[in-house]
Amino acid sequence: MARFVFITGGVVSSLGKGLASAALGALLQARGYTVRLRKLDPYLNVDPGTMSPFEHGEVFVTDDGAETDLDLGHYERFTGVPARQSDSISSGRIYMNVLEKERRGDYLGKTIQVIPHVTNEIKDFISIGEDEVDFMLCEIGGTVGDIEGLPFFEAIRQFSQDKPRGQCLFMHLTLLPFITASGELKTKPTQHSVKELRSIGLQPDILVCRSEHAIPTKEREKLALFCNVRPESVIAAPDLASIYEAPLAYHHEGLDRAVLDAFQIAPAPRPNLTRWNDVADRIANPEGEVKVAIVGKYTQLEDAYKSIAEALTHGGLANRVKVKIEWVDAEIFDSEDPKIHLQGFHAILVPGGFGERGTAGKIRAAEFARENKVPYLGICLGMQMAVIEAARNVAGLPDAGSEEFDHEAGQKRYEPVVYHLKEWVQGNKKVNRRPEDDKGGTMRLGAYDAVLTEGSRVAKVYGTHGIDERHRHRYEVDVSYRSALEAAGLVFSGMSPDGRLPEIIEWPDHPWFIGVQFHPELKSKPFDPHPLFRDFVRAAKDISRLV
Repeated sequence: MARFVFITGGVVSSLGKGLASAALGALLQARGYTVRLRKLDPYLNVDPGTMSPFEHGEVFVTDDGAETDLDLGHYERFTGVPARQSDSISSGRIYMNVLEKERRGDYLGKTIQVIPHVTNEIKDFISIGEDEVDFMLCEIGGTVGDIEGLPFFEAIRQFSQDKPRGQCLFMHLTLLPFITASGELKTKPTQHSVKELRSIGLQPDILVCRSEHAIPTKEREKLALFCNVRPESVIAAPDLASIYEAPLAYHHEGLDRAVLDAFQIAPAPRPNLTRWNDVADRIANPEGEVKVAIVGKYTQLEDAYKSIAEALTHGGLANRVKVKIEWVDAEIFDSEDPKIHLQGFHAILVPGGFGERGTAGKIRAAEFARENKVPYLGICLGMQMAVIEAARNVAGLPDAGSEEFDHEAGQKRYEPVVYHLKEWVQGNKKVNRRPEDDKGGTMRLGAYDAVLTEGSRVAKVYGTHGIDERHRHRYEVDVSYRSALEAAGLVFSGMSPDGRLPEIIEWPDHPWFIGVQFHPELKSKPFDPHPLFRDFVRAAKDISRLV
């Protein structure tokens, strides 16, 4: 039977609840426990799949095809435990489930109310798989006091009462602002946040306090007194140079010890932090630096490409180099020569995206990388743009384009080298989609197998001929153009098992040029970098030595 840790936030958003949850999960693993992390989001969207990256940042995708909050990426990167559909829920999904049951008559004519029907649905979700692990860590999105979060706070209050005493713990993350004029850390915002939490029946067992400065003993004692927690359960969360320092920093502050003490687990197993000490050493002692340009359309919000940025960092750790990322707006190349902006980079990465805006610039970035022998990694749309560039400039198909752009414009303008996928096989089930279908959850989502060509670069990178990777897209490269493109020198080095869907392309006469239809960044971890990112950064490192 799992013990439950509920992580809530107060004062302001974006304090790092997801990071704190992930770091705690890593520390509990280091002590030999099994963990699973879960995210409860109060927004009314069914999932973040239809949200703009400017609204919500990256959409993280699980093996089983769930579109989830980007915090699940942190959970996976820190613990290595693959997230699944049952690890992410929103108010929208909860209410949808309740209303579907009401329409079926499952409630036998009762009046449907937030309490008990909505809260029961939340509690049922929290309970999924509780017999599988030692600790279940559940993060509640938003901040205490948000009106949309109230059903979740009430549900975890009830849940803690339903369970035996000592099986649930509440960890509250707050901000301790530093007032420069007076030279003081202020505890009052945290006191008010805890007061708000207690007003709805929740008493935190542990306080995690974000601050730019160390917390003096006097302030710790004051927080403990006014917030009704033990002094040793007031945990400082200082700013860090790298998020991967968080497990060691929280261990130094005693977070894992405080959690185990609160659960009265004694004696506690000693932690094995070898993995995180190695990661910290690689971060602190790089043996060089490489510059990578990410040419995208959501570059104003770095969280839109969170997993890509982290996977590049992991590739750097594997090669003992610091990866310096620079964000380049693809639309700049609509009017300016890419050479002005891309010269001097050791590698170029073009990520995924939706819609035609910025794609002309991505095509020009792929052209620049191909012609100038700069290592190139194209992900999802980045692969498709590399194929269109090859079709237009090498294979003699000047009108090559994507059906996605024609759909968006409402008229046919291109020869569709990339087309809307209408049918595919998922497991042993055939899936059908139409362009006019609802947008939410209708893409090719989740893990799919691919077969790699023997002797290809990607087969050497992976060290195998069979892989599975996570997908999130509606449009595919049309395999009927394979012959023309391969005659021009582009190699289709990875295909779906049935040979219908191109998964990977590469230029064999290039130092390193690979495009993939899937999202390899979603499976990369600091202690287990994804092979593609590891080799991509190695290629950039080799180029940097030649410059």
